[in-house]
Amino acid sequence: MALYCAKTDGFPADKGSGTPCKYLMPDFRCKIHSELKSRKMSGCLAYECLGAGQKTTQMYCPDHDWKANPAQAENIFQTFTIVFHLHQILWYLIEAFSLTSDEKTAAAIESLITENLQMTQQPSLLNLDIAGHKLKVNNILKTVIGMISAECPASSQGTDFLGKNFKKANLDRRDFSMSLLIAANLEGCSLDRTVFLGADLRDANIKNTDLSKCVFLTQMQINSAKGNSSTRLPAGLHHPAAW
Repeated sequence: MALYCAKTDGFPADKGSGTPCKYLMPDFRCKIHSELKSRKMSGCLAYECLGAGQKTTQMYCPDHDWKANPAQAENIFQTFTIVFHLHQILWYLIEAFSLTSDEKTAAAIESLITENLQMTQQPSLLNLDIAGHKLKVNNILKTVIGMISAECPASSQGTDFLGKNFKKANLDRRDFSMSLLIAANLEGCSLDRTVFLGADLRDANIKNTDLSKCVFLTQMQINSAKGNSSTRLPAGLHHPAAW
């Protein structure tokens, strides 16, 4: 209901934010949930809110919903969007903390984790300085990524790798942050501490590939890629049912 969706991204149809999906049932379940794989609804299969939906409904509207209280719908949707962004940021901060041995950097990350958790406990999120928090987080993530990719040659630079064939290449410590890797072939690549923060991995081939040492990789990215039973993932991530 809350999100904009596009048919070209693997959703049932184009729909605007605040418009219910045509398969949304009165009990808020999906009418075709068991058929998403056979219908090739890749957008639906890839989607992961990192618990933002649950937190929003449990903390900010436990006694009502957008259908019963349409006047509150916009506030509910805005709150959900903010919680979703904060949960994404928290995911990256926790990962960053595990990757640094520098005490000053680790302390800065701990402070930002505390700030993030406090923000999601506020009675209302609509007036919080999310942009300011995000700016501080981006700066610390750049620091951590710089430490990881410092040994990577300059030839690794670039962000557009649409359909590129990297098969069996050594991509250790390469920084693919915010890169376009749609339909890229990563099969059999060496990916030790390879950075995938915000990278678009839709339809990327990660079959028979060891991603267990990749960093800043999320479940949503994995869900959107093409893997198989031989694909190895980092701890905390799982093979999608669609594989």
